[in-house]
Amino acid sequence: MTDTAGTEPRVIATDAALSFLAEIRKDHPDVLFHQSGGCCDGSSPMCYPASDYRVGETDVKLGEIGGVPVYISGSQYEVWKHTQLIIDVVPGRGGMFSLDNGRERRFLTRSKLFGAGEACPLPV
Repeated sequence: MTDTAGTEPRVIATDAALSFLAEIRKDHPDVLFHQSGGCCDGSSPMCYPASDYRVGETDVKLGEIGGVPVYISGSQYEVWKHTQLIIDVVPGRGGMFSLDNGRERRFLTRSKLFGAGEACPLPV
């Protein structure tokens, strides 16, 4: 999937992840993702009610999946800025604070290294 400038988006989702996200949004219509830095729940993409999560000053918006914004901390972005994040879903328990918890499936981040000139600019 490329944008109108022919570059790759910084974050995308599999069809399975988009379907799972739609299921979660039936219970929680306004959500956001934050790529966890590996603390309590590992380095999983965490799905929160938008009203329950305060985006930090140093958080970077990577883009959107299914109309939902995806953020990452500035320090973690520096490590991952050469990759495209691919949000997927697999069997298992979600993060303790993430909305996928208790649904017997969880979001998972896969990644693909960008080649020269592939990465799109960050959204404003």
